[in-house]
Amino acid sequence: MPLLVVALSVVALLFLMTRLKLNGFIALLLVAVAVAVVQGIALEEIPEVLADGVGGQIGDTMLVVGLGAMVGRVMGDSGAAQRIAMRMADRFGDRWVQVAMVVTAMLIGVTMFYEVAFVIIVPVAFTLVRMTGKNLLWIGLPMSIALSTMHSFLPPHPGPTAVAAMFDASIGKTLFYGLFIAVPAGAFVALLWPRLAFVRKMNPSIPTGLVSDRSFTDEEMPGMGWALSVALFPVVLIAGASVAEMAAGEHAPGMAFVAFVGSAPIALLLTLVLAVWAFGPRIGRPLGEVAASCNDAAKAMAMILLVIGAGGAFKNVLVEGGIADYIKDLTDGWSISPILLAWLIAAILRIALGSATVAVTTAAGIAVPLVAGSGIHPELMVLAVSCGSIAFSHVNDPGFWMFKEYFNLSVLDAIKARTTYTTVLAVLGLGGVFALQAALDALGV
Repeated sequence: MPLLVVALSVVALLFLMTRLKLNGFIALLLVAVAVAVVQGIALEEIPEVLADGVGGQIGDTMLVVGLGAMVGRVMGDSGAAQRIAMRMADRFGDRWVQVAMVVTAMLIGVTMFYEVAFVIIVPVAFTLVRMTGKNLLWIGLPMSIALSTMHSFLPPHPGPTAVAAMFDASIGKTLFYGLFIAVPAGAFVALLWPRLAFVRKMNPSIPTGLVSDRSFTDEEMPGMGWALSVALFPVVLIAGASVAEMAAGEHAPGMAFVAFVGSAPIALLLTLVLAVWAFGPRIGRPLGEVAASCNDAAKAMAMILLVIGAGGAFKNVLVEGGIADYIKDLTDGWSISPILLAWLIAAILRIALGSATVAVTTAAGIAVPLVAGSGIHPELMVLAVSCGSIAFSHVNDPGFWMFKEYFNLSVLDAIKARTTYTTVLAVLGLGGVFALQAALDALGV
């Protein structure tokens, strides 16, 4: 049974990493090969399947994570990240620093991918941890939860946007309705989770090399205007491109250039160039020092990228093994609410495959015929599928490994923190969809 294979592979991975203390990159590849053999993938095809998985994941991630880490390290080594962190601490105080992180993450995360927004904000979170002496998860976890919610629930993020097209739903309405679910659910979980006893027991250290250990004087730090401008520059480019596309359409004159500049890799590359100048020659720092900051960031990212890539290989083996088709056949005859069915299928696929994209598109393909004549708003079906796809993030999800490595957690602690919060977000999202359906029906909309 394919789902049993998934369960046993997760157990094997946990055993290799927790009991045998095997490196995550090696453990993921070993389990991926074993699953490929069990699933009947031809031996001569297994290397290609692994390579495609690693290549697809690294291709999507390396430029964003690598450039983002360099921007963060340049800002950290110049004192710019400390300047922003100090201003946030002064304005909000230690008591409200979590609220500051949630608000910042939600505003940036509305239009930016989880990975992009994460690498932009996390240097500030690291600096706040050093300044305040707070637990890393006390400050970093609310940021991650808020970003996960925005990325998974709302267009213009890729999953909800693709599903909106399949259901012929309005992107604008989906975003409008989704905010009523994402903001309260995300804020509630973001502020609650760091306070739970099992999370408070975790006290991870900041990963070496991702942030400067130096404490700057006020005179040594760049001005707040420059620090904030560089931090927000990629946000403006990426968000501006998304807004322009929604307002003018992707085929409008000049949109090709806007889309190019607003793509995450190009936006971050331009930001890095700006950061190198603004926090280098502009303030009298030699370019060699700035280049050393970029090199240090690249070295620190090497193992993180290897683990994320191996997670992509594991995911691809599960996809190529036909588990998505098995689940689709299994759920074809279920006669339950279309909203609940779409959510369940997306959640099951997410557990089995780790890929939110595969989960939402497959679940939507099954649920699309059920919408006609059901009286359910297509925008709510989009939200139901999107909410289901965030559930149960675990070891077959490359995003899980990014979360684990950046927060320097053990596998078990990462499961306790991330798998639980993504599942609760998914359940709260489903409840929100049902509540919105009832409200719209009551209003006769």
